[in-house]
Amino acid sequence: MATPRNQYYELYRRSSIGMQLTDALDELIQSGHINPVLAMRVLNEFDKAIASNLAKNVKAKSNLKGHLRDYRLCDEVWTFRVQKATLKLDNAEILDVDKVKIVACKMAEGPPAAGGSK
Repeated sequence: MATPRNQYYELYRRSSIGMQLTDALDELIQSGHINPVLAMRVLNEFDKAIASNLAKNVKAKSNLKGHLRDYRLCDEVWTFRVQKATLKLDNAEILDVDKVKIVACKMAEGPPAAGGSK
């Protein structure tokens, strides 16, 4: 069983690219080209790759104002739902939206640095 250090959230599997990957893997399983164990390994690598690339490459920030409808914390995952929100983006663009759902997860820790110990 994987340790918590090696686990990643499966949030991005519901994105359009994650759904396409899942559909393609399902087709490969149904046609007998791969087995379900390999498909799960591919999905786990997808979770890891997308999380690390977003953390490394996305530097944009925004400000959010609105009416907090509700929030919850479950298994170290925060969910906030905001109504009548205004988002101010880095490029000074302002977006007025009816509803916003924010899901915030604790970032997975990477492997320890080579040659170092804490």
